[in-house]
Amino acid sequence: MKRIVIASQNEDKISEIRNPLTALGYEVYSLLDFDIPDIEETGKTLRENARIKAHAVRKITEYTVLSDDSGLEVDALHGAPGVHSKRFSDSTMDEDNNELLLKKMEDKEQRSATFKTVMVLLFNDEREYSFEGSLHGYIHTRQEGEHGFGYDSVFIPVGHSQTLATLGPETKDRISHRRRALREVVNFLKDIA
Repeated sequence: MKRIVIASQNEDKISEIRNPLTALGYEVYSLLDFDIPDIEETGKTLRENARIKAHAVRKITEYTVLSDDSGLEVDALHGAPGVHSKRFSDSTMDEDNNELLLKKMEDKEQRSATFKTVMVLLFNDEREYSFEGSLHGYIHTRQEGEHGFGYDSVFIPVGHSQTLATLGPETKDRISHRRRALREVVNFLKDIA
């Protein structure tokens, strides 16, 4: 059986990625299945961070690895928080990250932003491929909604009038940047099967 490791400990992310890979006949693992020390994400881009994780996990498990890194790029902030999205505020807590973002956006008329995900697929024979997904939208003037995590409560996708956290998990799963990147991965794996 083909084995693949999702380079994440986030159970929500793992379950989102696991099902399509299982449907392709993969035996799917995650970092929760291995004793792997924290991997320091020192890259300057989302792709670099995804590559760092993929190669670190590949060395330990010897399985094919699927890793990702995601970030929110706000045009009025010259692409920030970007690669530092998880560590935007001093506390790194979602609530504080959102509050800091809203504070920095207080006087901005230009509110466009893009969620981006880069996924790196590193096969156990060292072949490496990367895939991207993005979701365009705007930064709201306040936090709104109970569903989701990260910046979902301040991000309104194009074509919608509510934040991702208000739209709910079904809509988010259908349109999210991570889901779009994952579709690219799944289509690629189908083509090479």
